[in-house]
Amino acid sequence: MANPLRSEVVRLYKNLLYLGREYPKGGDYFRDRLRAAFTKNKSVQDPEQIKAMIARGEYVARELEALYYLRKYRAMKKRYYEDRPEKNS
Repeated sequence: MANPLRSEVVRLYKNLLYLGREYPKGGDYFRDRLRAAFTKNKSVQDPEQIKAMIARGEYVARELEALYYLRKYRAMKKRYYEDRPEKNS
């Protein structure tokens, strides 16, 4: 009997794998850590525990997205203000 939450877990894994490509320490580092985390918890059968882990994984995905937006914003700000001359009062 297949677990009904399996599709959610697979979707979360794929989403995190996609987000991990731009991870600051490298995509390979992130992929290895992600695989280890999912492998460690593959024997969990309780649906409530699985839902809690899915929620935690979605939180991590949102945090990664925020990290990438912040990095993008900082890079744009640096480029924009880098060439501006200082005003002397």
